[in-house]
Amino acid sequence: METQRQRKIAGVIQKDIVDILQKAAIDGGLKGTLISVSKVSVTTDLSIAKVYLSIFPTGQAAELLEGIKSNQPLIKHELSQRTRNQLRRVPELLFYIDDSLDYIDGIEKSLKGEENPIENRDLLERRKKS
Repeated sequence: METQRQRKIAGVIQKDIVDILQKAAIDGGLKGTLISVSKVSVTTDLSIAKVYLSIFPTGQAAELLEGIKSNQPLIKHELSQRTRNQLRRVPELLFYIDDSLDYIDGIEKSLKGEENPIENRDLLERRKKS
């Protein structure tokens, strides 16, 4: 269960990281790429913040995530400058791809009947639990 303090810090971090990443994308010349922060979760000791990113188009997602991870110290510094009056210490930032939209899309396709495992036997292999 998240405390109110964790939720407040996560909200502050989410708002500022969105601004930082969008400004970096515009300055870097990434036109037509949408980067959004879908969720931020902060540990109970407030030392680590997991940042879940949703990147569209998804073809560039892995490449962009590596670029964001390599620039993590610069992003943390910019975040500390923006939140210096709100946070004493900025948590360590860990970036992840949020694939929940792809997961939801797969469920919708299955429910609509677009993927029929009876007709296409290859789908059964993908659905087996490992």
